[in-house]
Amino acid sequence: MDFLRPASWEQALAAKAEHPAAVPIAGGTDVMVGINFDHRRPACLLDLNRIGDLYEWEVGEASVRLGASVPYAKIMEHLRTEAPGLALASHTVGSPQIRNRGGVGGNLGTASPAGDAHPALLAAGAEVEVESAERGIRLIPIDEFYTGVKRNALQPDELIRAVHVNKADGPQQYSKVGTRNAMVIAVCAFGLALHPETRVIRTGIGSAAPTPVRARAAEEFLNAALEESGFWDNGKIITPSVVKRFAELCSAACNPIDDARGTASYRRYAVGVIARRTLTWTVESYRSSRRASKGAA
Repeated sequence: MDFLRPASWEQALAAKAEHPAAVPIAGGTDVMVGINFDHRRPACLLDLNRIGDLYEWEVGEASVRLGASVPYAKIMEHLRTEAPGLALASHTVGSPQIRNRGGVGGNLGTASPAGDAHPALLAAGAEVEVESAERGIRLIPIDEFYTGVKRNALQPDELIRAVHVNKADGPQQYSKVGTRNAMVIAVCAFGLALHPETRVIRTGIGSAAPTPVRARAAEEFLNAALEESGFWDNGKIITPSVVKRFAELCSAACNPIDDARGTASYRRYAVGVIARRTLTWTVESYRSSRRASKGAA
């Protein structure tokens, strides 16, 4: 196995262009598991640990640019306000040691449907910044990034440099089903984000389909129900029938399998349960913030 260790981003892109089959490694929390269990044996590893830009983040006026290797622990500590859904998801990743090593770029590169960051990124409407030595930078909308089971939209000579996440303009939630809160692969996971500025709801479902997915029919139903009730203006309580139907549509968006962690039927059921719960939490948070803003006025 060859081991390439570039000292700069430019060198990394040149190495990837010369060795398209090279597997990038930074935190190593996904790649090394596969190697240690002999599930994969890449001919070449591309070590990105010396590239400092990948460990930096920048909070702009409208979005956060998050370097691909920023550890989950840093997201939890510094980006709770700007990216609350992703911060909540980060809490559920592995152990403290894993959260200090692993980053979102690894989840995206592996593209496992069980990756903890995916539902939060889908709900937030993120974009993935990738680059090649020949074609330069391009931004891939998160909805177009996942192309199959553990497959993504990267070209062979491209590397993930950063993720762009719009700063939260409303409450976000994340919930994961497993045998415990962390240090476990998700049986299923669900992310939800309210976007009051555009008056839309976005969802993200993990570990319940061949790829991370959105519950688009559920979103369309709920967006119409909230608009009809005037929720965005008056914070009106959502009726139980609306919550129930939203949960049913989220379950219907799943296409799960039976495996050692859970059956397909259980995953569908569990997604409905956590969809109902996260919607209740998110709506109440929005209503509380509206009451607080009126009181301050």
